[in-house]
Amino acid sequence: MKVARKYASDVTHKQWQILRRLLPERKRRGRPPIDRRRVINAILYVVRTGCQWRMLPSEFPNWSTVYGIFWKWNRDGTWKRIHDALREKVRRASGKKASPTVAIVDSQSIRTAEGGEERGYDGGKKITGRKRHLAVDTLGMILTVVVHSACYQDYDGALFVMLRLKQCFSRLRVVFGDSAYGRNGLPAWVKETCGWVLQTVLRPVNAKGFVVLPKRWIVERTFAWLGRWRRNSKDYERTIESSEAMTYLTMIAIMSRRLGPAEN
Repeated sequence: MKVARKYASDVTHKQWQILRRLLPERKRRGRPPIDRRRVINAILYVVRTGCQWRMLPSEFPNWSTVYGIFWKWNRDGTWKRIHDALREKVRRASGKKASPTVAIVDSQSIRTAEGGEERGYDGGKKITGRKRHLAVDTLGMILTVVVHSACYQDYDGALFVMLRLKQCFSRLRVVFGDSAYGRNGLPAWVKETCGWVLQTVLRPVNAKGFVVLPKRWIVERTFAWLGRWRRNSKDYERTIESSEAMTYLTMIAIMSRRLGPAEN
C-alpha cells in the first residue's frame, strides 16, 4: 500500500521497497512493532532539515524512539551496511563492478556547534571543529568517511582513510588526491602498506582563479551533495560515530532516490 508523502525528505514507495529489504530482521518477541518507514522518514527529516531530535513534528513517532533506533543501528553497523549495499547497486546500474579500482580523497573542515569529542583548530582554514575526510569512487559515491579533529593535517588524517579502504576494497589500485597528500612520505607509505599508487593532482602553475582539476572535481561534487542536507552544514554531533552516520544517511537518501526515482 502506498503512503502519502508529507515532507520532501520522506521516502517514496519505490525507495521504501529498496530500503526495507536491507533493514535488520524484526525480533519476534518484545514490544509491538513500530512502523519502520515512519522511523526512516523521521531520521531523514532530521538530516535534511538539521532540526533537533526533540523538535521532530508530531506526525512522526516519538523523538526518543526515533533517536534510539538511529543510535542502535549506528552502533551495530546497520547504516554502514545499507550504505555499502546501495553503493554496489548504484555502481552495477552504471555498468561498473561492485568494487572500484580508483578512489579520490579529500577533506572538508567543518565547525562544531556545541563541543563534543575530537575537536581541534585548522590553522589553514581558521576553523575550530572537525574534518570530514572522504574517499569516493569515480561516480562520487562514498567508499568511506572518517571524521577526526580539524587539527590533523590532510596527510595525517589520510592514514585513517587508507587503512579503512584497505580493509574493504581489495581491487583498489590508484588513489587520487591534491598536493597535500604528496607530503610527509604519504605516497611511499601507501605503496608499502596498501600496494596502491597515490597520485597527486596538481594545480597548473600559471592558473588564476577557479580551475577544474581532473578527478578532484568528483569529490568536490560529493561535498556539495552533502551540503544540501542541513545537518551537514555544521557538525552538530557529540561523537564522531554519529557524525559519520549522518554522512552515510545522506548518501543512503541520495542513492535510494537514484535507484528508485521520485514519483509524480
